Amino acid sequence: MFFDILTIFPDLLDSPLNEGILRIARQEGKIRVEVTNIRDFAHDRHAMTDDRPFGGGEGMVMKPEPLAAALASVQKRQPGGRVVLLSPQGRLYDQRVARELAACSHLVLVCGRYEGVDERFRAAFVDDEISVGDYILTGGELAAMVVVDSVSRLLPGVLGCSASAENDTFSRSLLKHPQYTRPRVFGGCEVPAELLTGDHAVIARYRFLASVRRTIERRPDLIRLELFSPEEMKILKKAGLDRVVAKLQDGCDCCGKGADGC
Repeated sequence: MFFDILTIFPDLLDSPLNEGILRIARQEGKIRVEVTNIRDFAHDRHAMTDDRPFGGGEGMVMKPEPLAAALASVQKRQPGGRVVLLSPQGRLYDQRVARELAACSHLVLVCGRYEGVDERFRAAFVDDEISVGDYILTGGELAAMVVVDSVSRLLPGVLGCSASAENDTFSRSLLKHPQYTRPRVFGGCEVPAELLTGDHAVIARYRFLASVRRTIERRPDLIRLELFSPEEMKILKKAGLDRVVAKLQDGCDCCGKGADGC
């Protein structure tokens, strides 16, 4: 996977790209990341990449010429690529979108700033707009790193264990079960007995139920999206969770408080 990132603040990306999993993935050639400074393509003496908006109003708008020139430069070096603008007006980013982007071979991530980018650049050159949440950042750099990180870990060999990403929260529409490690007792609280049995079936059943309970408690909206197998429904029924799940999937909003139902 090849990532091109267009930004006016390339130093913001240095640390995330040179630590942890991303550093190793780059060293091993599993991902390539090139950062392009948009300011290098502004040809006035002050290297201006923004200007006041026509019609007045607050803030500044990123100029189309430096953006287009920077994009042309990276596409000349690496033709093609899906051009993604990080913008609060884009479609909401989630694990489904991460998997969609992981199927691409080349992503060009354009980091917006200020009040946004000139609409003519967006209309002519942008293939996709993505928002990492319903809040405002000072720029698209952190959002771009969210995309690079979440997409990279889905690529073959990046995590080292193919099952790791498959079992993450949001790998299906359930939050992941609670995790425990040594010591067995901490602050008077013991690790759940099921996890100490060594019985894989018991452990899997416990983790599945813990995952469902946590999702009901924290994100009941996700239950509506989940498809449970007949075997899983038997487990839910035995635990007294089948009616709660059924009501949530039928659109009831009052069932997310516990296993007692409405």
